[in-house]
Amino acid sequence: MKDYFKSMLAADELAQLKYIPTLPEFVTWIEQKWGDLPCLSDLTNSLTYKQVCGLVARKRALLNDMGLVKGDKVAILDNTSVEAVEMFLAATSAGYVAINLPSQLPQQAIVGCCMKFGVKVLAFGKDFAEAVQGVPCKTIAITDVADHAAPVATVDKNDPAAIFFTGGTTGAPKGAILPHRALMRGALNGCYAPGKQLGCHRYASVLPLSHVFGLICSTLSALYKGAEWVAGPNVKETISKFPVIKPTYLVAVPGICEILMGLIKMYGVGFLGGNLKYIISGAANVPPKLIAEFDKMGILLFEGYGMTEGANLTTGNIDVLTHPTSVGKLYPEQEAKVVDGELWYRGDNVFLGYYGDPEKTAETLTEDGWVKTGDLVRFDEDGYMYIVGRIKNLIILSNGENISPESIEEPFYKDPKLRDCLVKEDELDGRKVIAIEILPRMEEFGATPWEEIEAYFKDLVGKVNAELPSTHQVIKVTVRKEDFKRSGAMKVLRNQ
Repeated sequence: MKDYFKSMLAADELAQLKYIPTLPEFVTWIEQKWGDLPCLSDLTNSLTYKQVCGLVARKRALLNDMGLVKGDKVAILDNTSVEAVEMFLAATSAGYVAINLPSQLPQQAIVGCCMKFGVKVLAFGKDFAEAVQGVPCKTIAITDVADHAAPVATVDKNDPAAIFFTGGTTGAPKGAILPHRALMRGALNGCYAPGKQLGCHRYASVLPLSHVFGLICSTLSALYKGAEWVAGPNVKETISKFPVIKPTYLVAVPGICEILMGLIKMYGVGFLGGNLKYIISGAANVPPKLIAEFDKMGILLFEGYGMTEGANLTTGNIDVLTHPTSVGKLYPEQEAKVVDGELWYRGDNVFLGYYGDPEKTAETLTEDGWVKTGDLVRFDEDGYMYIVGRIKNLIILSNGENISPESIEEPFYKDPKLRDCLVKEDELDGRKVIAIEILPRMEEFGATPWEEIEAYFKDLVGKVNAELPSTHQVIKVTVRKEDFKRSGAMKVLRNQ
């Protein structure tokens, strides 16, 4: 399985990439390796790797001069900006623990997060000066630098490097502590793809840095490869600038991919800038129709599977045309096993635990380092992994059998006229039944009357039911005119 990823790269590029276990070593390496190549850009100014690392060194000095000690928490509150990336690299390469706060947090929540995590310094962008009033810590502008540089710190690969919020589609958010080794293993995993990868790509940032996918795969992996990373304050503004950015690489979630496809149908494929070759999508189911549509344009939309607790990149699937419903194979240097249908894995990418929550940590992380994912999976004979469902979502049938709603949803996603669906337990005439809510791709129906759209999907339910055991069949059908409630990663929320 290891060769699946490593064989994607040409021998000369594979020889250049090595696992760098800590952020201090990484910052030093990218400065030496990529030097004068363009690194970070906001479309007005573009900085080389040497320039960025020079500013990072001055930000390290600024933090050091504030009296921080190794392991202190540094919060970062800004839009997805060049300065936010610099501050993250500065904090982690100085031996501190970085916390990228979601930019949409209200003031009370910002104060609460600083208190909960014991934040010592909060670096804020110009749009957040009012929001940080009253925080119980020191504050600095994210653009601030010292007039001198500071060297990188010496840290162990197992030392904590960052804390990310995680909660999935249900449950209260938790703070997952990721060590240096995990961030860097995830960043290296994000470098594997077919074709030339080093020193030639341009990433458009559409995911926030507070999202582990946006920080690791969209940012650290880009820097690992010597790519140019272009700041995007928000999704809408960044996408609108694609004709100017001309990205070659995009890290996104399926909801954003759907938006892009809609814009392409309105304005033509040139709207993407003409250079886009790769889209890495995760965090939710990727419809096979989207994969096929992008493939026709010469764009490889590949997907994978990961959790915040596993530095986001656990499996990846390049073979999406032949295995469109698989999340791929395990990235290198991991162990995995299936326990009662549930995926367990361990390796360099595994987190240290949930901040201040030993009980939740013990539920997820075993003493010998296995992460219990809560995801039900299966592997085929070639090592491709398929998500069967979530343990917490299981429906208990009247005969006592447990059924995964995701397993019932899977065949529905094969229909190109369906955008999203949600299977759940419901009531009909006083009895418990399996129900489905369906969101159509309205552009596929044109001026078709609503009654015919509903009839189309009720007919689809009948066809799927014909292939299911009687106990698993969908009895109640709702076709939605409005979108589902979604998480920040645009996953459909199941508790709706």
